[in-house]
Parts: sequence; structure tokens; C-alpha cells
Amino acid sequence: MPGVEHRSVEPPDSKASVTGFFHCGISVASLDRSLDFYCGELGLEIQAQRDATDEYLRQMHGLPFTVVRMAFLRIANTTSVLELLEYRGVEVSRPSYIPMDPGTGHVCFLVDDLEAMYAQLTARGYSARSPGPIEIVAGPNSGSRAAYFEDPDGYPVEFIERPAH
Repeated sequence: MPGVEHRSVEPPDSKASVTGFFHCGISVASLDRSLDFYCGELGLEIQAQRDATDEYLRQMHGLPFTVVRMAFLRIANTTSVLELLEYRGVEVSRPSYIPMDPGTGHVCFLVDDLEAMYAQLTARGYSARSPGPIEIVAGPNSGSRAAYFEDPDGYPVEFIERPAH
């Protein structure tokens, strides 16, 4: 693609390799409030939900939490899952989620009507990072329109509407 840098990276000598994508996770301050956003506003469906106290989770995460409230959310038309995690019994802090800070991420959802999604979320008080949907004029998503919002904890959520062909 013009304007996109391609870099060849040698595969590792190991026989192990990535075979697919299962889920991404977001730590949240309140699972209930986040479910209102991700399920109530965006239409994701709860696939599984539980309050976990299992020792293997503390070992795996290296954290001394007392309980982690978790929900796995099904994303329409995919096999991918969004996992929401509310850790209890440990001190938490609010990150800044500034895009240029290392470790800051975002999730991106395809939408069929970005204007309607933008209007719906702003009407309900969710913060947009742009004054409206933005036309993408370069790169692999050229011709699409996008907008970034913040979930209830300030985590960046991108919405893209692909051009009609």
C-alpha cells in the first residue's frame, strides 16, 4: 500500500506460534456500569459472567486481589470476545489513557451507522474525542469514517464505518 511502511521480521527459531485471536481484556472500576455501556449501549452480549476467587487467577496475574468480577462479551459477527475485569481487594488507580503513553490501548468496533452511534452516545453523556465522525483520508482505512469515545472509565473505544461499495 502506498504510504504504509512494510517491514519483514524473521520468525523465531521456536516451533511455537500464534494460531488465532481469542479475546482482549479491559480492567474496569465497576463491572455493572461497564456492562451498561458495552451491552446496553453497544449491544454486545454476555457470554459468561462470574465472581472469581480462584487461586490460579491470583498466581496467573501476580496480584493479591480478593475477587475479580469478570464478564466475557460476545462481539457480533465475530468469534472474538471482550473480557471486562473488576478487581476487588487491591488498590487501583485511574490511568490517563493518553494515546501516546506506552501501554495505552483501545478497542475498535465496526458499525453500520456512525452518525447514529455518535448521536446515541453523546446524547447519553459519553465523551467523544472529536466533534463528530472524522473522514479517514489516508492509509489502509482510507474512505472510512471513525470516531473515538471514552467508556465509563475513560478507556478509548473507536468506531469505524467502512465505505459502502
